Amino acid sequence: MPFSEFPPNYKIAVVGSGAVGCYYGGKLAHHGMNVHFLMRSDLETVKKNGLQIRSPDGDFHLREVNAFASTEEIGPCDLVLISLKTTANKALEKLIPPLLKENTALLTLQNGFGNEDFLAERFGTERVMGGLCFVCLNRVGHGVIEHYGHGALSIGEFGRSPQPRTRQIVEEFHQSGIITQLAENLVTERWRKLVWNVPFNGLSIAAGKITTDKILADEGLCTLTRNLMAEVIDAANREGHPIPHDFIEEQVSRTYKMNDYKPSSLIDYMAGHEVEVESIWGEPYRRGLRAGAEVGRLEALYFLLKKLTSRESAA
Repeated sequence: MPFSEFPPNYKIAVVGSGAVGCYYGGKLAHHGMNVHFLMRSDLETVKKNGLQIRSPDGDFHLREVNAFASTEEIGPCDLVLISLKTTANKALEKLIPPLLKENTALLTLQNGFGNEDFLAERFGTERVMGGLCFVCLNRVGHGVIEHYGHGALSIGEFGRSPQPRTRQIVEEFHQSGIITQLAENLVTERWRKLVWNVPFNGLSIAAGKITTDKILADEGLCTLTRNLMAEVIDAANREGHPIPHDFIEEQVSRTYKMNDYKPSSLIDYMAGHEVEVESIWGEPYRRGLRAGAEVGRLEALYFLLKKLTSRESAA
């Protein structure tokens, strides 16, 4: 399959139209891109009222949205943005095929490890790309997304260097008002995101359903946050993905600016939804262990979250 650029006015599908899918898909659509959203619970509201994005970068309201109840209705596309929770990956086996044609690219914006591998095994390695979203946002109502800050993206190819299509997508996101960089090594970027996700998503649940400001305000939790970050960085470095240790203070500093932010895993947990335990904590722990890293704190957090989330779902 050639990795050439997409044709003019290429067709994009968003599978997983929650906060992430609606925000990035909405930005592209606002820029004039040909975007189609797969929606379930928000479908009728969005068809009637459109999609609203509230953001410190500027609010906008997409009054006409291409929203559909099935991927069969959307049909073959050039690019598919995948932003489902990783706990729903099994559904992709049925959702993706109606969207495929010969050169369709699959760009997963999901958290943690294993998502590119899942797609490659089922739909072909040559189709797969990954994107890392460094963004602070929540879905606050049907068809309403609240963007609190950040929003940068790193986009790269799965298992190979950037291609012409990669550079084209990065440029399209740039033109849509999103700071986007080309990821030379996708796995390195995944580790970098986990430096934040592991402690803040995890401790927000394990420490009693608390927001990021309360984690940072507690001396013990703040120390534990830094130590968990150090373990993730050690695991990444031992796997050959260098991340400097001063990245810890950079992440802590930017989190202070988020104020009382609820990480996405906490929102899922409080709503009684499945939490992405394996992709965010389980797989990094196993990879770190195999690489010979010290991951005792990550191990404890992983098994605690497994217990907490299984109890919650059984309650």
